[in-house]
Amino acid sequence: MPPAPRTARVELTEPAAALLRRLAGQHGPLMFHQSGGCCDGSAPMCYPRDEFRVGAQDVLLGRVGDDDTPFWMSADQFGYWQHTHLTVDVVPGRGSGFSVEAPEGVRFLIRSRLLSDAEQARIDAEPPLPNGADHEL
Repeated sequence: MPPAPRTARVELTEPAAALLRRLAGQHGPLMFHQSGGCCDGSAPMCYPRDEFRVGAQDVLLGRVGDDDTPFWMSADQFGYWQHTHLTVDVVPGRGSGFSVEAPEGVRFLIRSRLLSDAEQARIDAEPPLPNGADHEL
């Protein structure tokens, strides 16, 4: 019997999903990484999968979108956000020049909420999330 699916920790709004589909059509398979740095570093960055190497401590929160786009987060940032559910949205404005949506005049943005008690209980019963040391893109 296959393992039960993990509790969702990250999802996309429909506008973010539509943008991700369009960007994947232009750039090929994509990935998100959230580093937790200052300024643009605190926003989710979207990169072509073959152009960004995750670190050994980066945590794979989940996969989003039609093509199971991986969403990675730095271990330090995950320490702060481990009890939250993240929703990737898109808003007008220019974000980082390194994220693939920057030329579109929009930027990805995280909206968050605390996990419910039921979600947290399910997560507590699940194995640890994969990290960059034990997971291949």
